[in-house]
Amino acid sequence: MADYIETARRVIATEIAGLEALASGLGDEFSRAVALMLQVRGRVIVSGMGKSGHVGRKIAATLASTGTPAQFVHPAEASHGDLGMVTEADLALVLSNSGETPELADLIAHTRRFKIPLVGVASRPGSTLLRQSDVALVLPQAQEACGNGIVPTTSTTMTLALGDALAVALMEHRRFTPEHFRTFHPGGKLGALLAKVGDLASRDLPLVAQDAPMSEALLVISQKGYGVTGVTDADGCLAGIITDGDLRRHMEGLLSRRAHEVMTHSPRVIEPEALAAAALAEMQARKITCLFAVEDGRPVGILHIHDCLRAGLV
Repeated sequence: MADYIETARRVIATEIAGLEALASGLGDEFSRAVALMLQVRGRVIVSGMGKSGHVGRKIAATLASTGTPAQFVHPAEASHGDLGMVTEADLALVLSNSGETPELADLIAHTRRFKIPLVGVASRPGSTLLRQSDVALVLPQAQEACGNGIVPTTSTTMTLALGDALAVALMEHRRFTPEHFRTFHPGGKLGALLAKVGDLASRDLPLVAQDAPMSEALLVISQKGYGVTGVTDADGCLAGIITDGDLRRHMEGLLSRRAHEVMTHSPRVIEPEALAAAALAEMQARKITCLFAVEDGRPVGILHIHDCLRAGLV
């Protein structure tokens, strides 16, 4: 068992060494690649064969999800019609450890014929791919983690990291925000974490006027099912909230009172544009189950902790 762990540690250490070499070797060519990508009117077309292709699909997905339109094109399919997907408005990001992958020839020729910017990524500076590229990103010479140099391991890890570096550099330049990110990730846990209060809050609000009798307030609390009701002033602004705690504190003579006599003044509220995760944190910290979403003082929604649970925030 210990031998397996030693092997794993050796593999990871070898790949870390490759990443460190990659980081220290970055220079003007990387900056030129980012600048070229920022000028693209179309998409970044990512391509590669074999393991480079698998890495390329991930890079294309990362670029697309962070504000840089991108698409993976398989080089073999490109030679059988998919070159039509690569237009003069695009930029090609082509990956090949050797830089001599034969299946890339037609794609490289297509970029040269139509003057499509080509960013090449390979480990051999004198390779066909890098000699033909407008920007050549050279992977440093690094030992593959398999030990005999046969299995792409360190080289694919470096390529993947380089793609991430390009995507994040582009993202930061574009000032890509969590709100932008959610546009491309509406589903799953990530989508839930980036959901806004307004996305989850109900518009069917439990509300009564300040001078409403408590019999009416109790009816609204029961009908709406939130266990609370908001109390609005003459201008429709949220003046207070009535919770089960308020009811217990005013149990004596409750039905003879008006809403403003029982309510808690200036309740905790949240803006519709705030992240639902922030609202959930607020509710958990204060041990409450609801928050009114308020805009310009007026209640526009109500968020229950169960809404956050259903959305997968917890």
